[in-house]
Amino acid sequence: MKRLFSPILLAAGLTLLQLALTPPGGQNTLHAENSKIILRHADMIEGGEDAVGPYRAAIGNVEMLKGELTMTCRRTTDYDGQNRIIMNGDVSISDGSMEVFGDDGVFYTDREVLELSGNVRGRMKDNSLAVRSKKGMFNNDESQLWFYDDAVGWKGKDQVSGEIILLHFRKSEKKGDKRTIDEMQLHGNAFYASPDTLIQSPVGYDQMSGKKIVALIGENSRIEGLTVTGQAESLFHLYDENSKPTGINYSSGDRIRMIFREGRMHTMKVTGNAEGTEYPASFRGEESINLPKFAWRAAENPWAPPEKKDAPVFEGLFDRDK
Repeated sequence: MKRLFSPILLAAGLTLLQLALTPPGGQNTLHAENSKIILRHADMIEGGEDAVGPYRAAIGNVEMLKGELTMTCRRTTDYDGQNRIIMNGDVSISDGSMEVFGDDGVFYTDREVLELSGNVRGRMKDNSLAVRSKKGMFNNDESQLWFYDDAVGWKGKDQVSGEIILLHFRKSEKKGDKRTIDEMQLHGNAFYASPDTLIQSPVGYDQMSGKKIVALIGENSRIEGLTVTGQAESLFHLYDENSKPTGINYSSGDRIRMIFREGRMHTMKVTGNAEGTEYPASFRGEESINLPKFAWRAAENPWAPPEKKDAPVFEGLFDRDK
């Protein structure tokens, strides 16, 4: 059985539902306001009962607000007694600093978690990072954004990949209290690749791989520290004081740690079963020396790099032409 309602009545119903789940008391007023889900727009409202139970649905150009979050899709369905909203078709969530898209999703109202599936892609609005995968999850309470299942991302000129890419956010006063990334984790077949910018041809790529890579990121979007653990490997192009190529260094160990200062690598330390090899500069561009899981996937980036002159430019991790 189906019934049609006006968008205004359903919006009021959603608001009342959220208030009913919020404990009373003056001290909880702000919490109650932030807990509301407001239906801002839908072309049609439907209500009724199916095999699962009584439900409410918003259909067509659906837009919902929850605090600073905006969520959109083609259709939402929520059932009585369930703390979740099923979202179908062109799902998105944004907060002014980042945006994430997927084919379908489920928003858990009690945990403020949105699970996404099908052609998931996300980016920071300042173009500092873009990621694509097959599944994703945004956790508002924990300020975390997860990408699962063949996740690959692009940070400036660099490429990152892994079975999981996890982003953690901070709120930056310098950027109007907007979210910025303060940590990026790559889990499972973790890989970091950066094109060597000092010599353009043939193209050489600085590379790192391991079971896990953790990057600490400053408010200027530059990496401040990088740690690779579990079968850690690295491949770097070397230069003398006159910027002439001297060779290509391969290192491996249980752990590789790098410290950066003002966007440039300051120290690198390899520990645990450390080994190394140096190839002559003539090996530059040779595919045979690339780390086993290297693959340059720039063509998969769902967002092209900014071309406007006034757009921010984000450097590669190991830029030497600064």
